[in-house]
Amino acid sequence: MKALIQRVTRASVAVEGRTVGAIGHGLLALVGVEKGDDEAAVDRLLHKLLHYRVFGDAEGKMNLDLRQVDGGLLLVSQFTLAADTRKGLRPSFSSAAPPDEGHRLFHLLLARAEAAWPRVESGEFAADMEVSLVNDGPVTFLLDS
Repeated sequence: MKALIQRVTRASVAVEGRTVGAIGHGLLALVGVEKGDDEAAVDRLLHKLLHYRVFGDAEGKMNLDLRQVDGGLLLVSQFTLAADTRKGLRPSFSSAAPPDEGHRLFHLLLARAEAAWPRVESGEFAADMEVSLVNDGPVTFLLDS
């Protein structure tokens, strides 16, 4: 699994004009599920999302994690993260998990995140979503599980 995380002051996701998820200060995580991903990958990614130190401490150093700053976590499925872009001018999605498996693992990640942290929101799997955010920093990292 891959997650492109962005430290945000606020972020939201809308489907057909209605907001389905929104957070204030925290992390927006665009999540891609790849072939071969499993429940262990879900657990590794969730651990990183909750513990990755990307928030500034009193000295401005990135030493604090999402829990320490009491931030929100917005999870948005994005299968295009699984694209192979090494060759040519058109992405290949052959490494992306099949839709049913992507759905299962994304929703497992969401359920486990909700059980582990009280401020979790999400988009809708496979929907045409509009994601809005204010990137804080900007701070953006690509995480692999």
